[in-house]
Amino acid sequence: MPAVAADEHNYLVGLNLTDRRVVVVGGGTVAQRRLGLLVASGARVHVVSRAVTPAVEAMATGGQLTVDLRDYAEGDLDGAWYAIACTDEPETNAAVVAEAERRRVFCVRADSARHGTAVTPATATFDGLEIGVLAGGVHRRSAAVRTAIVDALQSGALSDDAEPHVAGVALVGGGPGDPDLITVRGRRLLARADVVVADHLAPQELLAELAPHVEVIDASKLPYGRAMAQQAINETMIEAAKAGKFVVRLKGGDPYVFGRGFEELEACAAAGVAVTVVPGITSAISVPSAAGIPVTHRGVTHEFVVVSGHVAPGHPDSLTDWSALARLKGTLVLLMAVERIEKIATTLIEGGRDGQTPVTVIQEGTTRAQRVLRADLATVATRIREEEIRPPAIIVIGPVAGFAVDAG
Repeated sequence: MPAVAADEHNYLVGLNLTDRRVVVVGGGTVAQRRLGLLVASGARVHVVSRAVTPAVEAMATGGQLTVDLRDYAEGDLDGAWYAIACTDEPETNAAVVAEAERRRVFCVRADSARHGTAVTPATATFDGLEIGVLAGGVHRRSAAVRTAIVDALQSGALSDDAEPHVAGVALVGGGPGDPDLITVRGRRLLARADVVVADHLAPQELLAELAPHVEVIDASKLPYGRAMAQQAINETMIEAAKAGKFVVRLKGGDPYVFGRGFEELEACAAAGVAVTVVPGITSAISVPSAAGIPVTHRGVTHEFVVVSGHVAPGHPDSLTDWSALARLKGTLVLLMAVERIEKIATTLIEGGRDGQTPVTVIQEGTTRAQRVLRADLATVATRIREEEIRPPAIIVIGPVAGFAVDAG
């Protein structure tokens, strides 16, 4: 069997494996890392291994691939278009490569790339692009370059000029505040924008990455302060989209969690404007997490409820059954509740919630300005005023709020 010389160049090519047999010998974590992409390519994947990881077993149970739980045997590559040898036994991997050579089937040898007939590149998919990088077997280097290319595409530093310009609106959830917590898709669409209509809760650092030609419109709704009317926001997005521009409505958290995202979608749809919705990481879960608080925990709570506190208990516009919430034993996560915490805490205690129930308040969660205040239900209102906690802040009520593990 001819060996691949250390300085030999590879011919990078894309394989169409749809409905073609691919044999993977080995079922451990090395195989597991490759199987997802093979299955996604449409290949008929068959695994031969004495044992497989739980994840590989789950893929087989789900019908994504087939498995033979046994030793590799001569003839296993019959009908294969492509093969991967990834056992922890060098002699077995060598035998697989030898059979592949005889059958003229390209074969990757995971434990010794230079002794196979194919090399797996560091790969990524970005908006219809398939990116592959080879670095002469230096896997760390190829992975680093691959990641750098994807990061540059996502940020807009590297543009895809072949991409057609499409007018419309994207409602993008920017996450809880840390710019790194926006989704990959959200960041990609932001890099395409002609116009960005941004909330004050959206990660402001992301705006610095925008190209100079991008128009940024402040759509902030400051608590008890200046606010851009929702109707004006809707009209701004629609007018820009109808003028042929791509508009990103950048919102904090998730567009559909107290973010009025669906109202904006309805307005655009009624005007005949194409809309894409990109979910975001909601602050209701991520901000407590950043403060070391899980909203659920085995043996402690079996439910958590996310509640808007922008309307106080007893207000005629309130849609919340506060008496029912008071009877719950699990976690309450309050958004937009700092200004009404006295009334909320009093109502919960009067409804039966213990005044000594732990409460944690997280201001500016996930950002460099994050502050954490710990109290109980009976004292939280006073503590918030004493410590001058201001919105945006998340209030967590329940046993898990007493957890004090540093999340780093």
